[in-house]
Amino acid sequence: MMVTFISQCEKNALKKTRRVLDAFANRIGDNTWQTVITNEGLSAVKKLLRKTATKNTAVSCHWIRTRARSELVWVVGSKSKFDFQGIVPVNITEKEVPMDIQKNKPIKGVIYANTHLQRLDHHLFAVGYAAEFLHRKFYNENKKNLAEASFIAGCFHDIGKLDPSFQSWVVKPKNKSYQVEDGQHIDEAKFSFEKYPRHNEISALIIQCLSDQCKVVNKRCKKAIKHAVYWHHAKPFRPKSKSDFDTYGKIYSKLKSHLKDGAWSLITEKSLAMLANVVELDRKYKEEESSCLTKAFKQDIDDEVLENYDDTPLPNYKDYKQYEGVSEYENKTRENAEFNEVRSCVITADRWISSLSANELSMHIKQKTLDSFITDKLNNDVFVESDLETHINECIGNFPDSERSQKQSKVAKQLANDSEHVKVLAGAAGCGKTKIALEWAGIRGAQQIIWVCPRVQICQGMFTELKASEEPYLTNATVEIFTGEYKYTNDFSTQTSEDQYLTADIVVTTIDQLLSSVISHTKADRLLNYLSAHVVFDEYHEYINMPAFNLLFAELIASRKSLNNGCNALLVSATPHPYYVKNLLGIDTDCDVIEMASFNDSDYQFNFVTYDESKEDETNPLYALNNETAFIISNTATTAQKSFINNLQDENAILLHSKYKKSDKKSLFNKVFESFKREGNHEFDLLRSGPIVQASLNISCNAMTSEVTTPENCLQRMGRLDRFGENNSINQYTIAVPETFNKGKGSGAVARFLSRSHGFCSAKAWNELLIDKTDNGQTVQKIPDLYQLYKSFYAQDSSAIKFIEQDMLASLKQSVGVITHKVSEPSTIVTRKKQVKERAKISAKSLRGDSRFVQLAVCKLDNKNSPEFIEKYAYAVPTLEREQVDNLTASCDVIQGYGDSNNNLLTHMMKKHHNIMGEKKAFKDFILLNDAKDPEFPVYLSYTPNDLLAVGGESARHRSAIYYGECEKQAIGSISINNLTQKKD
Repeated sequence: MMVTFISQCEKNALKKTRRVLDAFANRIGDNTWQTVITNEGLSAVKKLLRKTATKNTAVSCHWIRTRARSELVWVVGSKSKFDFQGIVPVNITEKEVPMDIQKNKPIKGVIYANTHLQRLDHHLFAVGYAAEFLHRKFYNENKKNLAEASFIAGCFHDIGKLDPSFQSWVVKPKNKSYQVEDGQHIDEAKFSFEKYPRHNEISALIIQCLSDQCKVVNKRCKKAIKHAVYWHHAKPFRPKSKSDFDTYGKIYSKLKSHLKDGAWSLITEKSLAMLANVVELDRKYKEEESSCLTKAFKQDIDDEVLENYDDTPLPNYKDYKQYEGVSEYENKTRENAEFNEVRSCVITADRWISSLSANELSMHIKQKTLDSFITDKLNNDVFVESDLETHINECIGNFPDSERSQKQSKVAKQLANDSEHVKVLAGAAGCGKTKIALEWAGIRGAQQIIWVCPRVQICQGMFTELKASEEPYLTNATVEIFTGEYKYTNDFSTQTSEDQYLTADIVVTTIDQLLSSVISHTKADRLLNYLSAHVVFDEYHEYINMPAFNLLFAELIASRKSLNNGCNALLVSATPHPYYVKNLLGIDTDCDVIEMASFNDSDYQFNFVTYDESKEDETNPLYALNNETAFIISNTATTAQKSFINNLQDENAILLHSKYKKSDKKSLFNKVFESFKREGNHEFDLLRSGPIVQASLNISCNAMTSEVTTPENCLQRMGRLDRFGENNSINQYTIAVPETFNKGKGSGAVARFLSRSHGFCSAKAWNELLIDKTDNGQTVQKIPDLYQLYKSFYAQDSSAIKFIEQDMLASLKQSVGVITHKVSEPSTIVTRKKQVKERAKISAKSLRGDSRFVQLAVCKLDNKNSPEFIEKYAYAVPTLEREQVDNLTASCDVIQGYGDSNNNLLTHMMKKHHNIMGEKKAFKDFILLNDAKDPEFPVYLSYTPNDLLAVGGESARHRSAIYYGECEKQAIGSISINNLTQKKD
């Protein structure tokens, strides 16, 4: 390839980069080089530049694709020296040029809201009006108090812009075009939010002083107002002075240190005068004698009021504490859901109103046309019009008019008849829940369906089933898969353009994407898209024991209640977990859970096999050789890997779990589906798997072995056993139970895993119930019998309820810790310059756990007794920065050895890494961990034999090093050498 290097380096960095670039390319200018080079050579240049990089380094590389087009490959050093295309800005001027001159000029004495020169009173009233309009548009009279709260919050949200510092900044001509996604804030070289409060913090202080003693607005609405005002912008990142802004008293102190006596005048006289203008606008616009805004604040306050707030903390983003009863968590999820609603309405209204020019806003208020403006925005940005109802009816009409179809239609109508309640569709695997969910949406007149899944693999299966298979449910409707790594429409070869994201008739997405509307700032307005669509939560039971997800999911469900057009939310699962549904989601399990009977008339029999966990041989049913069409499902990927390796030469098996790089995961998922689907190609006889296959994967086997687990996992796994009811013989379902577990002990790997995932008590009670009710496996069961057992397990008078509640409370308490740690404060790094587009990095606030990108050397495992360490790494980083990396991730716990210093890979690799990779020495291991949020700087958890030579050879290999296992048949994935049959130290 032919490339051009552009240097914008300064000081000593200029000399260093010139030496590197002169060695590889021809200098064609003072700061420009050009050459023909290979990918390997380009990687070497990048590596050498990084090795000498300082804060003054800035080098971009462009690939010359054609005579008229070049493409940015990468930037080393300061990306702010270039725009997002890698172009260097020139001919900058702060003077006005004729084509940029605007008619509206700032008028002395007028208070402005933004650089569009919208009057602050106009902006406050319009945002309040729009926020109330949005809330009333979506919610009925049951929530009219919250609609009023949205108006009040909107009228207060930017009142902190009365700040003289903001007013002097906003009228400067050079700031006319300044607009960022997080609103407009003071942005000057000599100004720092490390020492000065932002306008939303000042607004929060003002509303606290003016309204806290006001008794007219009820307490819950008042909390919602303060929450929306404070959190309508994300917090600025203040690493040095975070604690200086955590109470109202501290904000006032910071304000007073800059404004002196003007601080109190700002909070009282100026604020009250501005509110009087807003009240007058509201009164005239609505043609009413008074405004509801007046009841939100007091006119008579004195400076002693601030003494009450010296130590009063600002509103928490998520207000959760650890409670001893599930009902208290339900109350808190409802309250947090209300905060989400009000905040989302205010943020959306603020963004829409801010998009208007000052003249446009003034005319809308004068001509009273805000309603039509908001309606147009709703129709263009939120509501989706489609022929989905027609497409669904065509789909349903293609099914034969059989008894099965008639029963499915009856259930769909039962679900659709009552629009006031969130409904739950329960039914055994294979009963047609997907078809019923589609028919429900058709009856309810859906214009768009958001189909929410707990995992990417389930999204893949659902997308394939709905649209991307040879015989899809929907032939004419558009179906989109929208996850972090998959963004396709109708098939896996058509990428969705960015401007078409989330616009298809049916959007199949993960819970993570949906939760971004309630845990982030930039995507807060997506909550309205969620509320406007019909939503199917598929396999929702998986959230129940997932820390943070169980509470945040409950918030999403609470937000669906009291919608004007009905709840239009359907929860789908074969295992609905009645305790969670009733006690945390507040759903009536007697009326709102509708069951679809199974059409599978096959017989099932349990075999309870007790084994010694320490043995990995034929006595262990998870490791035993098996040559029939069977699934062996373990609770962890490691067990599946080890059993696969043990029987590699003797079984026609395939291995599937979650510890693969992306390309292998996709390839193996497709092979499993094609082999074991109905009328599949039967390429494999046996599937050894982690829990990844237990839900929403339309595959089947003739026999199954499962590690002992929770009731939900147990029945979900059984849903893959003779899924289509085609076997004439009795289906054998073997449950492998460790001896220690059977004796009621909490020791052993299985018990520890279940305890960590808050399922040990439930799993033990369920296993005992199965043994008792099936006469230790002697009784042959039908599917309805098994689901009746499941219902009795959750019955109010069940002896298992205390164990279920014990696990539930443990999970919820951990959720509070995760939420407090990860989503309590959406924050933003203050920057004005648009950065070069980069590869996606791991978020510091990921709910899935603390993971980092890792790199692994490859280990060949064809001979289980002699692992072969070869000269290859699991993946290579593409040259183009815009190409995604076929990466691997691992949890921080794994990288750091779960706190065991002897197994801490990070500390070991930190000492070796700079010697092996030729990079700067990291003096602290957490530096490597922090860098590994970027896929280009993974933590190496193993090295190739040649790379180890630089640090002592084979003897320098860590005893717990993690390799990427491969064999001739397939990839085996990430595996520690501790888990290989023969270890090499």
